[in-house]
Amino acid sequence: MLDLNSIKKAYERISGVAHRTPFSYAPILSNISGYEVYLKKENLQRTGAFKLRGAFNKIAGLVEEGYSGGVVAASAGNHAQGVAFSAKHFGIDATIIMPESTPLTKVQGVKEFGARVILHGGNYDEAYAYATKYAKENEATFVHPFADDEVMAGQGTITLEMFEDVEDLDAIIVPVGGGGLISGIGAASKNIHPNAKIIGVSAEGAPAMKMSYDAKRPIDTLKVRTIADGIAVRDTSPVTLEYILKYVDAFESVCEDEIASAILFLLEKQKVLVEGAGAVGVAALMHGKIDLPKGSKVGIVLSGGNIDVTMLSLIIEKGLMKSARKMKLLVTLVDKPGALQSFTKILTDIDANIVQIGYDRTSIDLEFGDAHVSVALETKGLEHQEEIRKNLKEAGFTFKEEH
Repeated sequence: MLDLNSIKKAYERISGVAHRTPFSYAPILSNISGYEVYLKKENLQRTGAFKLRGAFNKIAGLVEEGYSGGVVAASAGNHAQGVAFSAKHFGIDATIIMPESTPLTKVQGVKEFGARVILHGGNYDEAYAYATKYAKENEATFVHPFADDEVMAGQGTITLEMFEDVEDLDAIIVPVGGGGLISGIGAASKNIHPNAKIIGVSAEGAPAMKMSYDAKRPIDTLKVRTIADGIAVRDTSPVTLEYILKYVDAFESVCEDEIASAILFLLEKQKVLVEGAGAVGVAALMHGKIDLPKGSKVGIVLSGGNIDVTMLSLIIEKGLMKSARKMKLLVTLVDKPGALQSFTKILTDIDANIVQIGYDRTSIDLEFGDAHVSVALETKGLEHQEEIRKNLKEAGFTFKEEH
């Protein structure tokens, strides 16, 4: 049963294994939001995400009962690492079924803990179906990533730490995929501080739980697509939905651009690296999705930091473009001596730094005697970019912008 006693028992089990992660005041977020914001940095947890708490509690409970067989899990990465770490700690075998699209960093993270990895399926739910079958065939125990009371109790231990650090929190904002984290946090919070609001945030590209919350019944979706792979769950668990309907006061969703901007904001302004799932709470706050009285004390769970480096570089690139700090142009000019120099002089005169440049005189799109120059520029905002456009047009250059 998921209650405060089971969460306190879980806290005793994980103490000394899971880190007590920082719960830090965020001055910049506080200033822009009008709330007093604190960040629970589970991205700094061992294995890089909160999932260790629930996985360790579940497996510790099995071992206390005398179990010594193997465990099986299905996960996009963070639960997988939690199960693998915990299995290694107790000296039992672990097999993890991961979607074929799982970022390499998460696959490697699991293997480093000695677990066997099988890539199967296009998303979590397909991996889950295979994992339950695999566990049955191999007489192993399946460790569910969220629809399990012991797992949820482990996740709820986050709440105990948050209220010990800031005892008068008015609200906690929680990422939601399968719903195990918010179920544990909700169960703990409503018993410790009943008036604190519990606010869930999901990705628009994985809408099942949000739709189910709004409809008050389980609704599954046909597909998921989001950079927040840690919460990319296609189907709704009736188990966690029941807890969510009981404990959650509001449920919001954020789009991909909002998630990406939150990742970049946290990296640049808070010096914190999070994955997509870990950024959704901050994304909701930054983009006006949270409705609380001004001055409220708000805790946001940064659920994980295991972001794929390739994805991070893409987010940074797009973020620079959207914030008008980078500009890409395809310029047509006459292919003659001095033409390129006159183009670059205009950029030099208005202090636009060239970070990448290419010259093409063979494209079939070109008239004879013309050339294309592709250029990436560091810029200083919208006004600076408009000045660049104006000066190029006045000098007679034809160009297109790439977005």
